[in-house]
Amino acid sequence: MTTAYGLDFGTTNSVLATASGNATQSVVMHTPAGETDTLRTALAFMKKGVHQIACEAGPAAIAQFIDNPGECRFLQSIKTFAASPLFQGTMIFAKRFAFEDIMHAFLSRLRDYAGDAVSEGAKRVVVGRPVRFAGSNPDEQLATERYNTALARFGFPEIHHVYEPVAAAFYFARNLDRDAVVLVSDFGGGTTDYSLIRFESHAGRLTATPIGHSGVAVAGDNFDYRIIDNIVSPMIGKGTLFKSFDKLLEVPSGYYANFGRWNQLSIFKTLRDFAELKKLVQVSLEPEKLEAFIELIEMDEGYPLYQAVSATKMRLSSAEETEFSFAPLGEAARRSVRRADFESWIAPELNQIEGALDEVLTKTNMPAGDIDKVFLTGGTSFVPAVRRVFEQRFDRSRIESGGELLSIAHGLALIGARDDIENWTAGAI
Repeated sequence: MTTAYGLDFGTTNSVLATASGNATQSVVMHTPAGETDTLRTALAFMKKGVHQIACEAGPAAIAQFIDNPGECRFLQSIKTFAASPLFQGTMIFAKRFAFEDIMHAFLSRLRDYAGDAVSEGAKRVVVGRPVRFAGSNPDEQLATERYNTALARFGFPEIHHVYEPVAAAFYFARNLDRDAVVLVSDFGGGTTDYSLIRFESHAGRLTATPIGHSGVAVAGDNFDYRIIDNIVSPMIGKGTLFKSFDKLLEVPSGYYANFGRWNQLSIFKTLRDFAELKKLVQVSLEPEKLEAFIELIEMDEGYPLYQAVSATKMRLSSAEETEFSFAPLGEAARRSVRRADFESWIAPELNQIEGALDEVLTKTNMPAGDIDKVFLTGGTSFVPAVRRVFEQRFDRSRIESGGELLSIAHGLALIGARDDIENWTAGAI
């Protein structure tokens, strides 16, 4: 029987795993878009009758948003608002949703998709949390309270919070054949987190002693945006000029900041800025580029664009050069992209990721040579420039990876099945 659930509520994807003793398994969700064990952390709300609102999550939410762009309220990267005191809620069809309402709505759909795989028998849920939440001034206590409020509505007697890299470390440490100091690096969609932990086995019982943590609100989503900013935005007018009386001015770069989140492009077309952009076509020195931008917005091509960008990034993990193409922008959008150029674009983010690594090693006075194992998890760990950050500091034989999407949820579930769970929570480690 299931004794605990491990919930990896991620910026990009969410995973639910169950544990009974030392055995774990992912919860498979049967969504309208097909079966999956990783659910895109996204929601779409639609009016249903006069006073009802229907909700879908994951790929079904994306499909609903694409099919009904003007009638659907779409939310993604929900987690980035968890620790923000400034986020006090949002109106969805005249109904106010606080963060905990949004999180509960997403998890409710996840549970519905899971069906009988989610039982009433589990007494505890262990939810992951980043070492540092996203945002300029995150309030960790507020995020914890919001998580607890959302999860309490499901009736769990126990709710525990564990650092995401600690969960990944536990998942990895099960296979250690000796005591070891382990550095776990967890690369998510919105954050990069490090945990340095000493694992020891006493009479066959695994124990952990925390050594240090660090984190930074930079990860894979930032890399995607760099590709867009350097390849796509110049094709659709970024950096071009327009006439204003007797002056030549540059098209405001703020128009292109909307590419930070693909769904923002559909919201952009409802704003006054979009109307102003349309007016610039008449005075632009390169009107065809702005026209391409406008068509991209009006045809709701944001999601397909991000799919093309993500595919390009993935190919660059195994190839020195690849082709970026995006049919709605025509043949002119076919560009050769070199890995070396991509790495130069993401250099600021790489510096921040490396800076957070320096921080945990400096704070703990831990020489790189004293770390026995380095475990990399999360999709961004496949990026060669990210791996080099570690290969330049640690012997390659010490670096391992695996379970990029599932390790955190399974580690959380395994921790939840232990009777010493209080030793593994965010307050203890």
